[in-house]
Amino acid sequence: NIEKPKVREIAEQQGLITHDKKDSTGICFIGERKFKDFLAKYLPAQPGIIETAEGEEIGEHEGLMYHTLGQRKGLHIGGMRDFGDAPWYVVDKDVGRNVLIVGQGSEHPALFSKGLVANQLHWVDRKGPQSPLSLTVKTRYRQQDISCRVEPMPDGNIKVLFEQPQKAVTPGQSAVFYDGQQCLGGGII
Repeated sequence: NIEKPKVREIAEQQGLITHDKKDSTGICFIGERKFKDFLAKYLPAQPGIIETAEGEEIGEHEGLMYHTLGQRKGLHIGGMRDFGDAPWYVVDKDVGRNVLIVGQGSEHPALFSKGLVANQLHWVDRKGPQSPLSLTVKTRYRQQDISCRVEPMPDGNIKVLFEQPQKAVTPGQSAVFYDGQQCLGGGII
């Protein structure tokens, strides 16, 4: 029950060479290669249109699979006339139309969600909440706890309502629920 800085301190005291190793935030199972190269090897790219959240076509993407909500880099749409200097962010993906939807500025309203629905749930107590509860949730690695209201749904999923809108809540990622420091379980957004 100790934090990573303390573990690193102990590792250094023990003479372990990994005590100051850089943290990994990538995908460990693909090894030392670029994520885009890995995907390209196994999935065919389907280029498409990039639209603003307001529906204006402003560019082309190489494949929706290469982009995630909240992503800023690699969009290749900066420096356009009539749009100002603020960076662009992925705010949505319309898979049916193969359209990448972007918004300008880190506070673009389309980047924020009031809640989520989680499925494929796994609970430590094997039952999960049976009635609405106030808990916290994490939807991103190293994220601060987010205060929320969790409501069981008749289909077995969980509806999560955030106290404050949250940025870049991404379908397919995990939502992990806590009661204080205790992890209760999680599911897929």
